[in-house]
Amino acid sequence: MSIQSTIEASIAAMPPSLARVAAAVREKPSIVIDMTINELADACGTSVASVVRFCRAIGLGGYAALRMALATEIGRESVQFADHSGFGSDIAAEDSLRDAAAKIAALERLAIEETIGHLDYAVLESAVGAIDAADRILLFGIGASQIVAEDLGHKLLRVGRNAIVLSDAHEAVASAVLHRAPTTAIGFSHLGTTPETIRFVEVARANGAATIGVTSSPDSAFARAVDHPLFTEVRESRFRAGAMVSRIAQLAVVDALFVGVAQRRYAETLDALERTREATRAVRGA
Repeated sequence: MSIQSTIEASIAAMPPSLARVAAAVREKPSIVIDMTINELADACGTSVASVVRFCRAIGLGGYAALRMALATEIGRESVQFADHSGFGSDIAAEDSLRDAAAKIAALERLAIEETIGHLDYAVLESAVGAIDAADRILLFGIGASQIVAEDLGHKLLRVGRNAIVLSDAHEAVASAVLHRAPTTAIGFSHLGTTPETIRFVEVARANGAATIGVTSSPDSAFARAVDHPLFTEVRESRFRAGAMVSRIAQLAVVDALFVGVAQRRYAETLDALERTREATRAVRGA
């Protein structure tokens, strides 16, 4: 995971003194290159010791290691996204609409590349197997994560899988308890801290269901609560309404899951897609 994605995934669990450093670096990564450790500590209203603890919290030995890692990362991405004005900084009030859109597009492109590039494909394969073996597939998320759950549920229904997208936390837990057929429960939580989603997969797992989780946080309670954790790598803009970049990364994982499931029954999948496409043609007015 890149340094900036690691910071994004870890910030919610950090104590306030470390979270202030994380927020400053997330907003403007080059601040680490431009400032000494003392200057960064002063700018964040914290101590040098807290800056060092922040570095260790994201897996680095100290400030020198952070500066070197971020300088390398920023340099590489500056070349990769040379055509995107201001990439690496957050959306500013003075940005043109074109520049703001370009920044978001660059972050979304990077999220897809990093997420797919760093997926644990052994875990993905086992998750695909769990979905393929299930007679009942339960999907749940809160807020923007529910939209992602609905996307996978729609795709699975189109190829004849018994997928149920749950929209209420009580309904989700109740459904997870009822284990009358081979069941796979799939939860979505970007930061891995949503209590309702954690409870959903915990109950499903306790009642014999296979569980899959899509999150950006490997150290979260949610990731620990599932059999097959799949991780996204995301740098979310603070200038957002709900999820933006994180939603795109989750959808990339959803598509990888769906393609894996579809390939298991290739001819059957193509037949189902053709039949459902033909059946909905009249509804679409085509």
